[in-house]
Amino acid sequence: MTVYASEFLYGKHTPYNSPQNALLLLLTLIFFAMVPFYFLKITPSPLLYLEDNNTVSIMSSCDMFKGRWVPYHEGPYYTNVTCRWIIDQQNCLKFGRPDTDYLKWRWKPDDCELPLFDAVHFMEIVREKSMAFVGDSLARNQMESLLCLLTNVSNPIDVSYKYPANKLSYHWLYAEYNFSISTFWSPYLVKANDTNTSHRSYTSLMNLHLDKADDAWAAQIEGFDYVIISAGQWFFRPGMFYEDGKLVGCHKCLKDNITELPKFYAYRKAFQTAFKTLQNLKNYEGITLLRTLSPDHYENGIWNDGGNCIRTRPFTRQEVYVYPDNLEFYRTQVDEYRNAKRRGRDRGLKFRLLNTTDAMLLRPDGHPNKYGHWQHQNITFNDCVHWCLPGPIDTWNEFLLQILKIEHESSSVDKF
Repeated sequence: MTVYASEFLYGKHTPYNSPQNALLLLLTLIFFAMVPFYFLKITPSPLLYLEDNNTVSIMSSCDMFKGRWVPYHEGPYYTNVTCRWIIDQQNCLKFGRPDTDYLKWRWKPDDCELPLFDAVHFMEIVREKSMAFVGDSLARNQMESLLCLLTNVSNPIDVSYKYPANKLSYHWLYAEYNFSISTFWSPYLVKANDTNTSHRSYTSLMNLHLDKADDAWAAQIEGFDYVIISAGQWFFRPGMFYEDGKLVGCHKCLKDNITELPKFYAYRKAFQTAFKTLQNLKNYEGITLLRTLSPDHYENGIWNDGGNCIRTRPFTRQEVYVYPDNLEFYRTQVDEYRNAKRRGRDRGLKFRLLNTTDAMLLRPDGHPNKYGHWQHQNITFNDCVHWCLPGPIDTWNEFLLQILKIEHESSSVDKF
């Protein structure tokens, strides 16, 4: 079966079309004999082999982001019974997902082993520190995974009431470690608002001020020790693009006399602005991590027209197909990360790559599909964007811990 990782909520991919007429029976037979091989013959994903000189090594010559999923029968770190922080949208076990095989895989780097998540070690590293997740609901998805992974060690206090200005941001404090976790809702990273506030929808036209960081996070981020930046699916939506207060173009706005610009233009500008904002904050001394694109896995249709994700095992490298849009998004954000890392050296700021894309491309089985519940909303589509908790998204925080360990060890050496 051909896999179409179509756009969720904000656009539409068009599958390849097969020839409709065949003049010769022989050619017809040959064609149909070759179709499966044409679609499934995917040279290993360009993402899976994209070279990056900023990879993270657990040991010499080992890049933990390059690997495969292997069977693991020990089960997840937590369940929906042992972790109370799972929201209903990702609580697949609570809402009757019948299979559990998606919980029986671990990421295996090609040249080494990825250590299990050690909650005690994590908390010792982040003692007296603060961590922020900046982005859309997938940033919150990762944050909630982390809360669950830390449950065996400690449970936090919800201190969101102390920050009433942004009702879509959440703040937690682990009092015994004086460690705080925050998530800032900012799906575009830059200032954004609906062009029509009286009629909002998943496909409504947005105003994006590409050179102005969203104050929802930028006004509060200066004192954080770790800032994890991400953005993705929202850029498929139609938008009006502004720079220096002037309209410079739009994407799918369907308006006359306005320059049509690709969504990648806004995506690049948004990351440029986000990274420059952090670099220009006088007192910011934190480590910035780019969490790379999280792919969706819609098949049999698009998000609002019957698309679903019913697979029960990971893809192999030979099965996965990477849509050009996802590849371009990935390359764009990694380009801007590299630029930011180079500029950050002048100020002594650290930028690190949390490359979750390669691993998650291979996990079509890890989404809620129809086994998530959206409170107070009449949602009828299947969710093939977010990730079940527990589930493969827990690997993101295994990666995160390894990065923190390396930085912690490096800073300890620097003190002597």
